Amino acid sequence: MNLALASDHAGYEMKVKLMSYLKEKGHNLVDLGAFSSESADYPDFGHAIAQHISDNKSDFGISLCGSGNGINMTANKHPQIRSALCWNAEISRLARAHNNANICAIPARFVSFEEAVEIVTLFLSTSFDGGRHKTRIDKIPL
Repeated sequence: MNLALASDHAGYEMKVKLMSYLKEKGHNLVDLGAFSSESADYPDFGHAIAQHISDNKSDFGISLCGSGNGINMTANKHPQIRSALCWNAEISRLARAHNNANICAIPARFVSFEEAVEIVTLFLSTSFDGGRHKTRIDKIPL
């Protein structure tokens, strides 16, 4: 699978660990920043990952910031983006199954690495259910 990852400084260390894990699993990865734990503004990376996914350059995105909220809100300002704040595995599964999310936003300061792996693994392995959920997704403006 082709995946894009982005974070601000607060999510940087978790992003690096996730990238190593995902690479071991055979995924193709694009790192859209941040490239260190120096203070950085989450909107810069939220816009980057959203544009990347909108342009169909990767199958899914994984974004991280301290609470997950800022980078998630930023990404959702872009057309064709359904970024979901995923703080546990069940939310992650539902984000894909019911909401057809294409970016998984993780609150790096509030989940362990093991929880993040579970969140990402379930996000990537869950298909969209379609049906009544498709009708609802169609009501969200592009």
